Amino acid sequence: MSKKAIHTDNAPAAVGPYSQAVVAGGLLFTSGQLPIDPATGKMPEGSIEVRAHASFKNLAAIAKEAGTSLAKAVKTTVYLANIADFQAVNAVYAEYFPEPFPARSAFQVAALPLGADIEVEAIIAL
Repeated sequence: MSKKAIHTDNAPAAVGPYSQAVVAGGLLFTSGQLPIDPATGKMPEGSIEVRAHASFKNLAAIAKEAGTSLAKAVKTTVYLANIADFQAVNAVYAEYFPEPFPARSAFQVAALPLGADIEVEAIIAL
């Protein structure tokens, strides 16, 4: 099996030794996307909804670079610093992923990189 790294300047650069995403076996596997604005390198201030939009926009940019879209997502994982944000993030999530919705896991974690309060990753069909 071959694999190909995906990179776009329309999503934040990796903050470690990893790729934004990798294509293998007809699928796109994204790294977790923090709510970082790729133009500024900073996380937006405001509500969890603002940062959720930023994370999902980063995922969409990576999918586009790979020649696919969030509409073809088959599995997502949402990491939250506070599970109380679950409903608010759900509302934003529904704006990016159409039915039939991908399978999903969502849970609270002790901490996320760079002090983020949300991180999202996806597996997307090509």
